[in-house]
Amino acid sequence: MSATATNRSALFIASCASLLVTSLSFGIRAGILNDLGVEFELSGAQLGQIAATAFWGFPVSMIIGGALVDRVGMKNLMRLAYLGHFAGILLTIFAGGFWSLWISTLFIGLANGMVEAVCNPLVASIYPEEKTTKLNQFHLWFPGGIVIGSLVAFSFGKLGLSWQMMMAVMLVPTVWYAIQMERMEFPVTERIKNAVSDSEMYKELLNPLFIVITIAMLGTAISELFINQYVDVLLKSVSDNAILILLITSGVMTFGRGIAAPVVKRFSTTGMLLFSAVFTTIGLYLMGTQSGTMLFVSAVIFGIGVTYFWPTMIGFVATYLPKTGAVGMAVLGAAGMFAVSIYMRFMGGFYDALTSNLTQVEAGRKVIMTTLYIPIVLIAVFAGVHFYIRKKHA
Repeated sequence: MSATATNRSALFIASCASLLVTSLSFGIRAGILNDLGVEFELSGAQLGQIAATAFWGFPVSMIIGGALVDRVGMKNLMRLAYLGHFAGILLTIFAGGFWSLWISTLFIGLANGMVEAVCNPLVASIYPEEKTTKLNQFHLWFPGGIVIGSLVAFSFGKLGLSWQMMMAVMLVPTVWYAIQMERMEFPVTERIKNAVSDSEMYKELLNPLFIVITIAMLGTAISELFINQYVDVLLKSVSDNAILILLITSGVMTFGRGIAAPVVKRFSTTGMLLFSAVFTTIGLYLMGTQSGTMLFVSAVIFGIGVTYFWPTMIGFVATYLPKTGAVGMAVLGAAGMFAVSIYMRFMGGFYDALTSNLTQVEAGRKVIMTTLYIPIVLIAVFAGVHFYIRKKHA
């Protein structure tokens, strides 16, 4: 293997480790959300605000990182990412209440966004011949980390270990990826390599296709991330092991993204998105109406649905709208996370209001069934995009 190929592989592995830390923050926080509520006497709305902070810190960081990465360089921005992860983890461990949890979550959200702002264009730059496949394989570490984080939260809880010890687990991969990133050389972004001017890039951001995909990203992100982050609260009264639903969903997603190469080869990028919207709709409907064993079946179907949403959306932009560059990917991801942050805050209050009139079971299902309308709309949107792309490239 050549030195260039070796560095490419090493960069990809280190990028995956940084995304692992990002996903661990989601998986572990989802697993300890109820513990935080009990220890610090927080309401559902307050828990929603804390969790939402990671989601709006993420887009702020992504936009800033996407705008700066071509000029500042990927390596310098990755330094901000691992410093943010260190600060956020330690501040969470030593939190004393709502505001300290809010601030620590903000640091983690900012770090998570910087990882995406850098690593999405990095993967597209070092694997220009297979962008969608490699972006899916890179993003398998998001659900993969949630699997690991959920297992940590579940097993530590059974052993009676504190939520602070669960958070401390995240320090291990953070130290590793920080060391690896410092050792390696980074390439320039694909846009710089192809000499695409700033004016060309910003003009492409106004392309109607990019606007449609960005709007669709609001729905795909909410469908996947809101349910996964809030599942333990929504379904805690339906199942004693609600966190296992997150584990099952994330396990399916990890496997699906791991076998992305033959899936991408068999289906078009837009075909994968349409497929995802259909299965997400079915999975959410079952999750909001079923109980017992069928609840875990719904988690499998839902997992199949959301598997290819996020990375394939990024891959779509990298493949069909490459002139948007790192900024295009950043805008897409930021839009998705911002939508989740707003939706999570709204639904936190909505859930509290429902529980004043309904049981927790009924309230959780009502929130899920309300969210169901989003992937239903996405079916129509992706069907239109699919036929448009087929006609354009026929």
